Amino acid sequence: MYLRPLLLAFSVALALTAQEPGPAAPTAPASETPSSPPLPSAPPPSAPAQRPDSANADEFVVAPGTRIPLSMINSVSTKTAVNGERVYLESVFPILVNGHVIIPPGSYVAGTVTDVKRPGRVKGRGELYVRFDSLTLPNGVTRDFRARMGSLDGRAPETLDKAEGKVRGEGDKAGDARTIGEGAGIGATVGGLAGAAAGHGVMGAGLGAAAGATAGLVGVLLTRGPDAILAKGTTMEMVLDRPLQFSMADIDFRNTMPRAQSSDGPGPQPSRKTQNNNHWPIP
Repeated sequence: MYLRPLLLAFSVALALTAQEPGPAAPTAPASETPSSPPLPSAPPPSAPAQRPDSANADEFVVAPGTRIPLSMINSVSTKTAVNGERVYLESVFPILVNGHVIIPPGSYVAGTVTDVKRPGRVKGRGELYVRFDSLTLPNGVTRDFRARMGSLDGRAPETLDKAEGKVRGEGDKAGDARTIGEGAGIGATVGGLAGAAAGHGVMGAGLGAAAGATAGLVGVLLTRGPDAILAKGTTMEMVLDRPLQFSMADIDFRNTMPRAQSSDGPGPQPSRKTQNNNHWPIP
C-alpha cells in the first residue's frame, strides 16, 4: 500500500530530471573567433641585375666563321716549298665588331705549309696545303689560332678545294697536245723536204711527222705540269675556326706608326694556257 505511492513519486522525479537542459557549451569570446589564415604576400619586385665590375662592355669577340681578306707578302710554290715552310700575309680590309675596328688593314698573319705535292710528269697536279696560325695587330697585340683558306684570288689559275683546304695547280693537257702537234708538224716539214730531195716526198713527210710526234711525246713525258704558286700580291680569304677576344686596350691603335703595304706585288701569274710559248719543253 505504501510501495505504490513511492514508485509513483520516483517516476515523477526521473521525468523532471530528463526535462532539465544540460550545461551550455562555453561561448568563445568575440575576439577569439577563428579566422581564415592570411594569404601570403607577393614578393617585392626584384631589382634589375647589376652588371659586375668585370662586365663585357669593353670586350670584343671576332666570331668563328669570320672571313678576313688577306694578301700574300712572300711567294710559295710547289717547286721549292717544303713542309713547315712559313707563309706571310697581311689583312687588306678592316674587321669591325660593335662599331669598333678590331683587325685593321695591315695586320700580319703567319701561316705554315703543311703538305706539298709536286705535279706529275704524266698526270697529277701540284698541290699546296696552307694553315694559318697567328695574327699580329699593328700595335703588336698577338693572337694564336688555327684557320683555313676560304677563297682564292679569282685571277689565279690555281683552284681551291674548299673541302680539303688545298690549293691545286692547273692542268696542261692542251699544252701537251700542242707540243706533240708542233713536233709532228716540224717533223713532217723536215721529212717532206728530205724526201722530196730523194724523190719520196710523201713518204718522207709521213716518216718525219711520226718522228716529230714521238719527239714531242717524249718531251711531254719528261716535263712536269705547272706548279701550284701563291705569288706575292695574291689575295685570299681566311676563315676563323674559333673566336678571337680583344679588350679595349688591345684595339688602341693611336700610337701605331703608319706604314706602307708589304704585299704590293704582281699577284697571280698568268695561266700557262694563255701563254703562246713556241719552244720545246725542257725537262
